[in-house]
Amino acid sequence: MKLIFLSIYLILSFFATFSQQTDSTQTPSFLRGQITATNNGVSLIPTFSLGRPAVLFDMNVGKGRLSFDPMFRFGMNGKPWAFVFWWRYKLIQQKKFNLGLGAHPSVVFRDISVTDNGITRNLLAAQRYFAWEVSPTYLVSKNANLGVYYLGSKGLTKDVLQHTTFIALRSVLNLKLSDKLRMSLIPQAYYLKMDDYDGTYVNATLNLFKRNFPVSLNAIASKAIKTEIAGKDFLWSVGLVYNINNQYTKLK
Repeated sequence: MKLIFLSIYLILSFFATFSQQTDSTQTPSFLRGQITATNNGVSLIPTFSLGRPAVLFDMNVGKGRLSFDPMFRFGMNGKPWAFVFWWRYKLIQQKKFNLGLGAHPSVVFRDISVTDNGITRNLLAAQRYFAWEVSPTYLVSKNANLGVYYLGSKGLTKDVLQHTTFIALRSVLNLKLSDKLRMSLIPQAYYLKMDDYDGTYVNATLNLFKRNFPVSLNAIASKAIKTEIAGKDFLWSVGLVYNINNQYTKLK
């Protein structure tokens, strides 16, 4: 639990520091964040899913086309699950078409057992990766877009997965349920290759928002269609999300 409280303190301190900074131009800086409590930690790549209740911290800090998007994941017991430090750049921003690029170092934590002189100890091992992404998106209408997402990663030590390729076809649908309720649905189908094994999957993410209310509902479901990769064929989670959304502009 100390790790969770320390992370919350660092995140809030970063928010406060960033909000006090001023910019040299009129381009607004932005700071967004989400804190999610979920019954099941599900990862974009099923192999890295936690499989038990988790707390997720997501930030989005930047100005103009460049952003820094760190992600911190913990189990409810306080153990770290994964830290991801995304840098993203919007290479193309047009009315109908966008192209984003990104890269990150990351650390995934795993419980391991080590036996020394007949004594077995449970340790927390840190596995290090470097990843990159390409995400072209076409705006079909004001409430729908269609895109392709590519993610590649390389293990930074020999004891972890060395090569991962993730290619997805995805869409984002924004639906107005009432004057106060809105829903976003993100279905996707993807191909995943991890070293010598591969598989195909489908998943969907649903977010339910209430207007002018900071808490939203999140649900995720993922199903393996055909796969050689170890892991559960079906994953799901439900979570409560606290949303932070601010912009800052220097006042002359």
